[in-house]
Amino acid sequence: MDQTLTQVFYYLVYNLTRAVTAIMQRDSFLYWPFLLSAIVLAVIVSAVAATADGEQRGSRWKAAREYLSPAVWWHRSAKADYRLYIANALALPVIFSLLMFGDTHVVNLIERALGRAPSIRPGDLASADIFARLAFTVLVFIAYDFGRFVAHCALHEIPVLWEFHKVHHSAETLNPMTTFRAHPLDLLVMAWVPVVMTGLVTWIFNQIVAVPLSVYTYLGLHVVLFASNLIGTLRHSNVWLSYGPRWSKWFISPAQHQLHHSCEATHIGCNRGFELAVWDRMFGSLYVPKKRESFRMGLGDGTDGEWHNVRRMYVRPFVNAGKKIFGARGPRKVQPPPSQPSS
Repeated sequence: MDQTLTQVFYYLVYNLTRAVTAIMQRDSFLYWPFLLSAIVLAVIVSAVAATADGEQRGSRWKAAREYLSPAVWWHRSAKADYRLYIANALALPVIFSLLMFGDTHVVNLIERALGRAPSIRPGDLASADIFARLAFTVLVFIAYDFGRFVAHCALHEIPVLWEFHKVHHSAETLNPMTTFRAHPLDLLVMAWVPVVMTGLVTWIFNQIVAVPLSVYTYLGLHVVLFASNLIGTLRHSNVWLSYGPRWSKWFISPAQHQLHHSCEATHIGCNRGFELAVWDRMFGSLYVPKKRESFRMGLGDGTDGEWHNVRRMYVRPFVNAGKKIFGARGPRKVQPPPSQPSS
């Protein structure tokens, strides 16, 4: 009994410590270079916009002030983000240890389905290794990004899954912590599909190259994802950073992801991609803004405030999904007694 309590205490302290020190962890979206880059980019965006519009020097700090505004960071919606972040920090390690799998599992599953051991072709590794690894790095990134797009579409289009994704879209303001405002099942779906995609790429390369390959990394993170994370924190913010009409057709800008959170009719369901915009373009969900737009964020049905509670964010999706699966049961109708024949 004492050993169990000790293990529980260690688990709680360890995961809470990791949650509050995420700013120092290279594999975290809250790693300090990412947050610092967001502030720097906010200043640059302000300066460029002010210069273009001929505004006064003080206006050049407008985006930075908006980004750091207490009205954003201490909004009721933001406080719910923080509470769910802590709750998930305690719940997700257990959930993911039981239900998550990796690329290796996908590769092994394919091999078992084919009824054979991995096929390896000998080759000139000395000359091919650098090119194979570069190609592998790029294709893993593309597969990962496409997997996230597919998962994101499923969360929007499948009614049962949408009930869980509502937690994320109920946010009324955006800040970097909104990234973590997600139900555990939502996060599992967003993790499962990309792993399947990258597992397929890994298996294909295992058939071509004679040795297992690894992607190029920087500070332990996929090099392309590290670069994208430098501006990734601005996706969930009020800083309007657009890549312009031309580049926004190829890459999803922070401004486009902000529009994804809009509840305006013209924006519903748009910009479901994360890094590459080609998936949205292929499936007709790309929205490229010509200039900064004003819009409301949230679900748009007046229920956003009801979701700013951790217990409801965990439980309500299951209740709503259950109603969709089994049907909402109305009040039981009492049948009148059969009429007696007249004597």
